[in-house]
Amino acid sequence: MKKGIIGKKIGMTQIFDEIGNVIPVTVIQAGPCVVAQKKTVETDGYNAIQLGFSDAKEKHLTKADKGHFEKAGVALKRHLKEFRLDDISAINVGDVITADTFAAGDKVDVTGMTKGRGYSGVIKRWNHHHLRMTHGTGPIHRQPGSMGVIDPARIFKNKKMAGQYGNEQVTVLNLKVVKIDSEKNLIAIKGAIPGAKDGIVFIRDSVKA
Repeated sequence: MKKGIIGKKIGMTQIFDEIGNVIPVTVIQAGPCVVAQKKTVETDGYNAIQLGFSDAKEKHLTKADKGHFEKAGVALKRHLKEFRLDDISAINVGDVITADTFAAGDKVDVTGMTKGRGYSGVIKRWNHHHLRMTHGTGPIHRQPGSMGVIDPARIFKNKKMAGQYGNEQVTVLNLKVVKIDSEKNLIAIKGAIPGAKDGIVFIRDSVKA
């Protein structure tokens, strides 16, 4: 991976290309991010930088977090994320990473937390079919049905059942950067990305590009 940045999902819109085609895009406020820590092969066994995003108040951070930022000599940030890079020789603690790190046409992977939908049944969570909606079926139209067999007399692991749905980390691969607004630190990425509006996302070079 060569570059990465932390951003906030603004929402979706559409952009017209040169020949008039409509491109659905997700707009992300990418940065500015400050380099809060630099890791090298000599000291940590690998090359990486730690980025901080979104200014924070002292009451929102632990004493350990405040000490971490004070040691680096950078302003307090609410979100931290480490990105492994091939070469970090030109990057130093305190440097600012902005949206123009990427360019239109780049392929990226975007990681975010999906919308939390709470405790959900098998139809909503796993797209199971419901039973016949007729008389005689009883009040079991949306139940999961058979749990297994007599032998062995137990439920197998990974059986699809009701439970917590959403609120999990998801990465969408190989998305295309359509447009960059350097002045406002905005990145327009083709297609949808995980999470709700104002959700924090991580953008990095695509591993499949």
